[in-house]
Amino acid sequence: MSADACAPDSGPKAGSGPGLVREPGRGSEPGQLCPEHGEPLSGFCLSERRPVCAVCAGLGGRCHRHRVRRAEEHAEELRNKIVDQCERLQLQSAGITKYMAEVLQGKSQKAASMASAARELVIQRLSLVRSLCESEEQRLLEQVHDEEERAHQSILTQQAHWTEALQKLDTLRTSLVGMLTHLDDLQLLQKEQEIFERAEEAEGILDPQESDKLSFSEKCAWSPLLTQLWATSVLGSLSGTEKVFIDERTVSPLLHMSEDRRTLTFSAKKSKVCSDGPERFDHLPNALAATAFLAGLHAWIVKVQHSRAYKVGVASAQLSRKGSGSDCRLGHNAFSWVFSRYDQEFHFSHNGQHEPLGLLRCPAQVGMLLDLQAGELIFYEPASGTVLHIHRASFPQPLFPVFAVADQIISIIH
Repeated sequence: MSADACAPDSGPKAGSGPGLVREPGRGSEPGQLCPEHGEPLSGFCLSERRPVCAVCAGLGGRCHRHRVRRAEEHAEELRNKIVDQCERLQLQSAGITKYMAEVLQGKSQKAASMASAARELVIQRLSLVRSLCESEEQRLLEQVHDEEERAHQSILTQQAHWTEALQKLDTLRTSLVGMLTHLDDLQLLQKEQEIFERAEEAEGILDPQESDKLSFSEKCAWSPLLTQLWATSVLGSLSGTEKVFIDERTVSPLLHMSEDRRTLTFSAKKSKVCSDGPERFDHLPNALAATAFLAGLHAWIVKVQHSRAYKVGVASAQLSRKGSGSDCRLGHNAFSWVFSRYDQEFHFSHNGQHEPLGLLRCPAQVGMLLDLQAGELIFYEPASGTVLHIHRASFPQPLFPVFAVADQIISIIH
C-alpha cells in the first residue's frame, strides 16, 4: 500500500512526502531529527518498522512506496496496545494471585489431607497384614507343635508296644528253650498243646511295618496365605531373582535367540545352526538356561503375554535332547517340571501327568520360585500376586530353567 493511501486530508507541502506534515508533536521533539535529512521524524514506516521524516516518505525517498503512518497516530495506537496489554497483565496477575491464594492453597491443604489419609491407610493395611501374619504364624507354629507331639506320641506308643512284644517273645523263647532242654520225649509230647499255643502266640506278634503315623508331616506348615505372601515378597520386590541366560548350545533350530540371550522367538522353518552338539534340542522347540541350580532358593520371571503356546519350568541335565519322543517333551518325562499354555488351556506337567489349571485369565508374566531345600516349585503371577500352582517333591540336582515356545515370543525378565 502506497503512502497516498494513508495520507491525511491536507495536501502535501513542498519538500514533504504524501500525507506527512512537518509539525512538531510528540514524535518530533527537539533532537528527534532524521539522521539522513535533518528533518523531524514525523512519520513511521510500517515496512521497515522505524520513524522517518517527510523527505524519506516523499517522492524519491527510500520509503516512498512503503506504507507510512503519522508518527503520533501510530504512537497513539501503540499506547492503546500498551494500555490493553497492561490491563491483560493486570488481569493475568490477578488470576495468578487468585490461583496462588485459592487453588494452590486448596491443593496444599488437600495434598496434606490426602497424605495423612494415605499414611493412615498404609498403617492400617500393614497393621492388618502384620496382625494376619502374626495370627498365621501362631496358627502354623501350633500346627507344627501339635504334629511334632503327635509324631512323638506315636513313636512312644510304638516303642512301648514293641518293647512289650520283645519281652513277650523273650519269655516265649525262654520257655520253649527250657522245654527243649529239660524235658524228655514223653514229657515233651505231653507239652505239645502248650508248645503249639506258645508258637501261635509268637506268630501273632507281627513284624514292624513302616507307617506314615510315625513320621513328621510337613503338610502342617503348608499355608496358601504364607505361600502367597512369601512369593509376593520374593518376586514382587525382585529380591532373590536370578540373572538367568539361555544356553545357546541347547537352542532348537526352531527357535531364534536374541543377542542378550534372554528372548526366544519361534520359527516354523528350521534355521541353520553352527553346530549340532549333544546339548542341542534338534526336533522340539526347547532350550535350557545356562544357569545350574544346586541348592537354596532361586527365582526368575518370564514374560509370556505374546505367546499362546509355551512351557516354562525346570529340568534336570538328564533330559534328552534328540528326537521328538516323550523323553524330550517337557513335562512328559521324569526329568522336567513345567507350567504350560496351549491356546486357552493351562497345565502343570511332570512325568506324563498333566494337571489342568483353571485360570481365569492369561498371565502376562510367570514367576518361578524354586526352593530346593524345602522341595517346592511355585509358579506365580507377579502382577496379581496369584499363585498359579505349587509342586512339592524331592528334586534332583542340578536343575536348569527350561523353555519351550511354539508361538510368537517369550523373554526372561531382569
